[in-house]
Amino acid sequence: MSALILIPVSLVMGLVGLGAFFWALRHGQFDDPAGNSCRILIPKPNPATQEEKQDDRMVANADHENPGRRL
Repeated sequence: MSALILIPVSLVMGLVGLGAFFWALRHGQFDDPAGNSCRILIPKPNPATQEEKQDDRMVANADHENPGRRL
């Protein structure tokens, strides 16, 4: 008997939530113009610098590694 009430109520609540999501999507609630304007000011890392750092880490790790012993 309670399933006859709970199933329609849950379906209605789900449809209301879905409608609210589409309303927010249509009215620009998920746009982030302020974030876009701030992200343009953040410098992107130089790929060459990243490769050098990775090479330095590999050399540093090789000093502590015993090449004859593998797990």
